[in-house]
Amino acid sequence: MKHPMQEMMDRRRNGELTGIPSYCTANELVLEACLKRARLMGTPVLIEATANQVNQFGGYTGMKPADYYQLVMNMAKEIGVPEHQVILGGDHLGPLTWQNDPEEAAMAKSEELVYQYVLAGFTKIHLDTSMKVADDPEGILSTETIARRGVRLYKVCMKAYEERLKEYPDSMRPVFIIGSEVPIPGGAQEEEDTLAVTKPEAFEDTVNTYTKAFAEAGVPDGMKDVIAVVVQPGVEFGDDQVFYYNSEAATDLCAKLKEYPNLIFEGHSTDYQTAESLRDMVVDGIAILKVGPAVTYGLREGLFALSMMEKELVSAGKRASLIETIEEVMTADPGNWQKHYHGSFKELGLARKYSYSDRVRYYMGDPKIKAAIEQLFANLSEEKIPMNMLHQYMPVQYRKVCKGELKLDPKELALDGAVQFMEDYEYAAQQKTEAQLAEEQQNAS
Repeated sequence: MKHPMQEMMDRRRNGELTGIPSYCTANELVLEACLKRARLMGTPVLIEATANQVNQFGGYTGMKPADYYQLVMNMAKEIGVPEHQVILGGDHLGPLTWQNDPEEAAMAKSEELVYQYVLAGFTKIHLDTSMKVADDPEGILSTETIARRGVRLYKVCMKAYEERLKEYPDSMRPVFIIGSEVPIPGGAQEEEDTLAVTKPEAFEDTVNTYTKAFAEAGVPDGMKDVIAVVVQPGVEFGDDQVFYYNSEAATDLCAKLKEYPNLIFEGHSTDYQTAESLRDMVVDGIAILKVGPAVTYGLREGLFALSMMEKELVSAGKRASLIETIEEVMTADPGNWQKHYHGSFKELGLARKYSYSDRVRYYMGDPKIKAAIEQLFANLSEEKIPMNMLHQYMPVQYRKVCKGELKLDPKELALDGAVQFMEDYEYAAQQKTEAQLAEEQQNAS
């Protein structure tokens, strides 16, 4: 069976300007929204876990790769999405969480990490060895070192794939992404004034160095499994700022890509871009659009809107008081936001709620917050939300309810907060439902 991303590459080589969003999340409500959207669209859905979220030690989610795989696939089965339609990816797989270890220890853990990902069934693997480890010399890590370590992990991945074939002979051969953007996963921590676009020669050096490293490691065909290179095309977000894509600024980089018809670019930190900016990126060859905090941010927006309506509709003693519960949990355990947010007492309070970095997502699994969300849904299921109030707090969802596209159900309304962002990515990637395609054909005729 051909990998859906290889099929996408074929369509691009045939002149079709298509791409794919990559939803990097471990939030179960967002995963549910992604999978329900996949069922509606009938197109492949790419869902990714990052090395610090999910690893052989459990990551911050407590899940190992096999646990995450089963979570998503069980949800897909329940929702009615065929297994072959779901692509699971591993993001920033390498020494990301073991940078304080010397090379051999960090790489040994990285090998076990990628082995478990591929053995579990993940088929889109980002090999990221761009971060320095404890015994690396001063200065910038050389491309040769990055590539040597990346190829080392590739060989372990292929060993895991051979092992998986013994039990699951129809398993898809994994595809690989190389390279890394400069900012850490999850967005920039400090406010920036300018953003440097990857230089064409840096991209070319990555490809040439990896090609050489594959040959030296005895796998001269390794680059055939590589479909994309992560670059910085000039997009990023921080606490309260967004750098929007400027096609002109990326002209030289994207022109160089045309010399490599078997490759596309993967853009990270594309969160909060406009639909038009995302579409420009796909046209220019940045065909894998990574998004993480934006979808949980959209969910958070939906939940906050529901919480505001709860204050209007439900008596004080019965309210879930989700916003207050989140603030209580985050201030009691500041570890996941303290290094990211800066400013006065007031500014920190606003950032905890509204920052684009959305550190709230790290707390969504907390038992108190999960219970408050369930109580919020239950309360607003009993107290039917008036349409005029829905218009006040959720105008986008109001229009969808009026058109019959969305149920007046609190959980579905919250999930649609994430869907709002997904729709921009679907537009950019030219993903359409059968109904939309039929309408276009009818209009054309």
